[in-house]
Amino acid sequence: MLFHAVPGMEKVFRTDVKKPKVVLITGPPGAMKTTFCYTVMTYYLKKSGEFGLYTTLEESVESHLANMESLGFHLTKNLQISDISDLRELDMLLEEEEEVDYLQLLEKMLATFKNQMGDKFSFFALDSLGALYSIMEDAKNMRKRMFYFFRTLRSYNLYSFVVMERSLSGESHLLGNEGFLADGIIHLGIDRSRGKLVRYFQVEKMRTSDHSMEKIAFEFRNGQMKILGPLFE
Repeated sequence: MLFHAVPGMEKVFRTDVKKPKVVLITGPPGAMKTTFCYTVMTYYLKKSGEFGLYTTLEESVESHLANMESLGFHLTKNLQISDISDLRELDMLLEEEEEVDYLQLLEKMLATFKNQMGDKFSFFALDSLGALYSIMEDAKNMRKRMFYFFRTLRSYNLYSFVVMERSLSGESHLLGNEGFLADGIIHLGIDRSRGKLVRYFQVEKMRTSDHSMEKIAFEFRNGQMKILGPLFE
């Protein structure tokens, strides 16, 4: 079970979230989007014994691992971290002056892991969508391209987390109407109304799953996520 692998999540998701699912993990800077993804993936992969791929486009693998270790996380053997340099290595035949299609390279990487791992490859995370768009020279027809990209993720029968920056009052999509195309949206935020900062998450959308839509306060300590309960306005 996906989110039920994290202690306390059974109070939020009353039924299981089944594959395939493309879920946007949205929120402002500092809301711990990356940490949230890493936590859910780590818990799930440790319990299931399956394989996951975490692709970060905003920092190097070394920097990402250093950040996670500072929070008390340890890399599980069945989760591989990749960065933008790994994508470039997939396309050594490109001439330097030729435009690089990073979305196409992502699809090539996914196909490679699916061919190698088969059904054991069950979890993918992209961090982040904004970073992907910023390095793509051609951002035309993004709704159509994201539609086919999300369809590809589903065709591999994956849980897919896609991190996306979002302001407190912002919409759940950028260039490609991602919020409409995704199967789920989890918004992470920071509440400042009580004299102290409290982080929370809110499930705004999750197809085929019975879930709470309340704001749920949480905290991280020693590499573990603790569900504190509903954040009352």
